[in-house]
Amino acid sequence: MNGELFNAVGIVGIGLIGGSLAKDIRTFGLARRILGWNRTRAHAERALELGLVDEVADEIEAVLEQCDLVVLAMPVNVLAERLPRFLDKARLGQIFIDVGSTKQALVDAVKDHPNRAAFVACHPMAGTERSGPDAAIDNLFRNRFTLLIDPQQSAPEAVDKVSKLWKSVGAVLATMTAEEHDRTAALLSHMPHVLAYALARTIKEAERNQALNARFAGGGLASMTRIAHSPISMWQPIFKQNKAYLLSAIDVFEKHLQAFRKAIAEEDDTLLNDLMK
Repeated sequence: MNGELFNAVGIVGIGLIGGSLAKDIRTFGLARRILGWNRTRAHAERALELGLVDEVADEIEAVLEQCDLVVLAMPVNVLAERLPRFLDKARLGQIFIDVGSTKQALVDAVKDHPNRAAFVACHPMAGTERSGPDAAIDNLFRNRFTLLIDPQQSAPEAVDKVSKLWKSVGAVLATMTAEEHDRTAALLSHMPHVLAYALARTIKEAERNQALNARFAGGGLASMTRIAHSPISMWQPIFKQNKAYLLSAIDVFEKHLQAFRKAIAEEDDTLLNDLMK
């Protein structure tokens, strides 16, 4: 599956996901040239130092003009606002993909755009809590699902090339609608982040009240709160865009948490055993 697919790939947002994809594109020879842009100039320069990109652009427009594949790794609120304007400038055969964690707001923003077919909505289900170009790692997507959202709305040739890209970096492809995606992501991705932030706040509050010393924490707490280090600038817009499904997921979790509270408070061994099973 490896081999050159694109002449020039543009990475708009050279952080964990964009940077890791750039590394794999270079490793597997999927493009002749990689051009990058980042809102923070220091991050763009660091991406150049690390060899994630061949060149950094001063403006996004330069990426749009020079690249036949544009990877949009931006916060979801910014992406929903800017994607229609990017598509205004789409050239024949040019392809745009995103890697965002919410989809309904994004596909709604471009559903009537005359160049909608140039856009393939993607969500690689991979990542860490780290951010910035130094967070980029090799083989981040290998054996992990990448979801293609509403691919029938995109040009078949665009879907074909994007599919080859993800398969070349080792991803496992699946398709679903935007509605299915956001409902699924609320439970599998977004709610765990809410819980991690909430648990971290619980521990910090106890520390401030001198009720505990968190340096004695074991691996379980570290595992459960690791993703609370995820960047707020990325996750706050995700929570907002997926509000309905996320609130529903939190409500279900709260129901189960209350059941555990009741069983523990009443020392109901039978109920607690059933809940734990």
